[in-house]
Amino acid sequence: MTAATAPHDHFWLTFRRSLAGKVLLTPKGGVAGAYLLVLVLIALTAPWITPYPFDQQALPLANRPPSLANWLGTDEFGRDVLSRIMYGARTSLSVSVTAISVSVLVGMALGAAAGYFGGMFDRGVTAAVDLSWSFPEILIALILVAIIGPGLHSTMLAIAIAYLAQFTRLTRAQIMGLKGETYIEATLSLGASHGHVVFRHLMPNALAPVIVCGMLATGDAIILEATLGFFGLGAQPPVPSWGAMMSSGSALIFTAPWIIVFPGLAVAITVVMINLFGDALIRALDIRANLREG
Repeated sequence: MTAATAPHDHFWLTFRRSLAGKVLLTPKGGVAGAYLLVLVLIALTAPWITPYPFDQQALPLANRPPSLANWLGTDEFGRDVLSRIMYGARTSLSVSVTAISVSVLVGMALGAAAGYFGGMFDRGVTAAVDLSWSFPEILIALILVAIIGPGLHSTMLAIAIAYLAQFTRLTRAQIMGLKGETYIEATLSLGASHGHVVFRHLMPNALAPVIVCGMLATGDAIILEATLGFFGLGAQPPVPSWGAMMSSGSALIFTAPWIIVFPGLAVAITVVMINLFGDALIRALDIRANLREG
């Protein structure tokens, strides 16, 4: 019995000690992780699992309340709200995750170069970051989308630029705190190149806080994407978007409130779950304690 159960016990002990175990075995991390996993699966498989095509119109069925045929009701064109919310998850997740990923990569590159090399380049990057940091992300995104034009690609670019300052600033602070460590000086004295020091020693040690910050910023990016969609600057019809659905439902809030309520709930619940998962990740990595010690 002991020999048969030993591999299982070893796997369970290893999982509990791993980062995934520390996150998912907490109440907040487990619930949030399960929700986000289901949401990602829905977004990936939406073309095959939605009850109806997202663009299928049936004007005689317009503004029908939730029923067995349409669980979340229909909109002003008779389209199924549930199907459009499921497709809207593809839009919100793809836009927010792509934009934040680009922002993290570019921000880490700029922040690492500024923090490591210093000098005029550091002062120039810091000045640009401080300038953009003084404006709200929504204002920067609205200005950029207004200049570039509405659409998914312009929304991604606008969100990426809007959140660039915080990742650049955070990475710069991490690199400046690490580059004076003894092991960095020893690595340089052994003849290592600056690129080797930055990418093999500094960046990996500065990665955890930036990744967690990116996780939390993804929730903010979903809200920002929904806001741009609400103003008609995000995904363009017939592509479904949670923000665009809320915008079309705002005119019918008293006659067909489900059109705006259910997409709004999708945004709210998703952002809350991302924040809960991010908080569980912060606790698992003990980032707050590390920042206090640094």
